[in-house]
Amino acid sequence: MAEAIRVGLVGIGRAGWGMHCGELANFPEKFKIVAACDPESDRCDKMKGKYDGCKTYATIEELLKDDTVELVSIASRSPEHTPHALLALEAGKYVFLEKPIAIRYADALKLKEADAKYPGKLFFRHNRRFEPGFAHIREIIASGILGDIYEIKLRRGGYQRRADWQTIIDCGGGQLNNWGPHLIDHGLQFLESPLKDLWSDLKLVAAAGDAEDHLKIVMRGENGRIIDIEISGGALGFEPAYIVSGTRGALSCDENDITLKYLDPDQKLAPITAERKSPPLDTSFGNDEKLKWRRTTIMVEPASKTDTHMIWSHLYAAIREKVPFPIKTDEAVEVVRVIEMVKKGTPFEMK
Repeated sequence: MAEAIRVGLVGIGRAGWGMHCGELANFPEKFKIVAACDPESDRCDKMKGKYDGCKTYATIEELLKDDTVELVSIASRSPEHTPHALLALEAGKYVFLEKPIAIRYADALKLKEADAKYPGKLFFRHNRRFEPGFAHIREIIASGILGDIYEIKLRRGGYQRRADWQTIIDCGGGQLNNWGPHLIDHGLQFLESPLKDLWSDLKLVAAAGDAEDHLKIVMRGENGRIIDIEISGGALGFEPAYIVSGTRGALSCDENDITLKYLDPDQKLAPITAERKSPPLDTSFGNDEKLKWRRTTIMVEPASKTDTHMIWSHLYAAIREKVPFPIKTDEAVEVVRVIEMVKKGTPFEMK
């Protein structure tokens, strides 16, 4: 195996300390944290205590002067993501950028320009693309047992009276920048078609601050498929994480299990014709056809074994082995465009 990629972590907060560090512990031969930066000195001290020889800095500008750093993993506050990524690219570093990759579409387009200027250097941490449930459901859809898929519902939620910076608009807060990038990315992948139009509604229900904590987005593709997304920090009851409806069956999925009901794949449906005459009194509201249903509940276990932290393996392969990275720049930029469309004209729009 080639040498480990030397990582400089920008931002030692809930994402940097709580996610990036924990995930990287799974790949000790592929990545080594050699530096970190944060304006809060006590957080820098924690990094020194956790990683032998880890150098710490107060600013990203100082970290970028460190020649030992190859890859800059950006986990700073949301409004800093784009400027920090551009600084790191200009300094010749590889960049792994946390979501939201930008809080304005114009900034996402700057990242797209930088990606063209520095090819093979910029990567986006849309790690939920590797969520087992998402992967398994895509396999089931591809199998065809549910028929033609016409609607997919995506749900995440709970009830939280949040009061941190992620509830404040000018800090880049709100559920659209929190869970939004993940589920919108899922939705665009499930759409399997260019986005035709969307409807949305945003509310502030339970959180402090001025950013939205409850939202609904309905996206329609040019193929007619509907993606119905709901994310809430103010929901006391909630639907399964995934509900998929097709012409021959449906499924629902929570974190661990998938429940399916679908027509026997061997049953061929004969053509039927609507009739204007009154039906016999002893018939049902359907017809005399006997449908053969299959029902089953299975564990979430995709054939392509994956987990959200596996994005780091893809990142290593992209940098060391020049394997194409699965998150394309245009896909990440499109997520930001959708978020801006959803916010436009609402009280939650960035000024």
